Amino acid sequence: MNLSVLQFPASNCDQDAVHVLKNVLGHSARLLWHKETSLGDADAVIIPGGFSYGDYLRTGAIARFSPVMQAVQRFAANGGIVLGICNGFQILCEAGLLPGALIRNRSLQFRCEHVILKAATTDSPFTCQIPQDKLLRIPIAHGEGCYFADESTLAGLRAKNQILWRYVNAQGEPTEQSNPNGSLENIAGICNERRNVAGLMPHPERACELLLGSDDGRWIFESVLVATGNKLALKAS
Repeated sequence: MNLSVLQFPASNCDQDAVHVLKNVLGHSARLLWHKETSLGDADAVIIPGGFSYGDYLRTGAIARFSPVMQAVQRFAANGGIVLGICNGFQILCEAGLLPGALIRNRSLQFRCEHVILKAATTDSPFTCQIPQDKLLRIPIAHGEGCYFADESTLAGLRAKNQILWRYVNAQGEPTEQSNPNGSLENIAGICNERRNVAGLMPHPERACELLLGSDDGRWIFESVLVATGNKLALKAS
């Protein structure tokens, strides 16, 4: 499979994502500069973390106008699988590909620490390989990671099973103490209604090798790879 990792000025997790996809998971992955107007032969797209365009205006507010994001819009509209991580999640919300917004952390501080995630559903290309009740230890690094949406949007996310991950404690419970940024309903990541676009604030690419303290992030990338492979096989048949 061919995976494209977008690269904006001030992206800082792009190389990490390529390393995981190529050297850890053994697939073809390449960087795609923000000025590109085509995704080429990409089978799936990763929008990495960082501080695109220096986070001027708002996080992701400028990146959403990049030429490459117009290609991502078309790719997603055609059913392509897109995963946004941290700043990538913020960009997807700004671009209207995901509902809601990411605002300043409740503490008004940048938070850099390991958190515990639990998949709220396995019915998505981003969680399909995660064992039921598996808790994922994955780091965060953000100042604007508090997920916010109005009540009608939240009701829609719940009704359509679009909440993919929540922050939980060691017992798997979504408590206030386990919520690092004040996200409503402990939401760490969501998907769109078609279930082909998702975003999450934690960094799975920083947790794919035990040398880094956890390899739980592999479950998320392996879900994307399996779902993408199944999609390609169905298309070929």
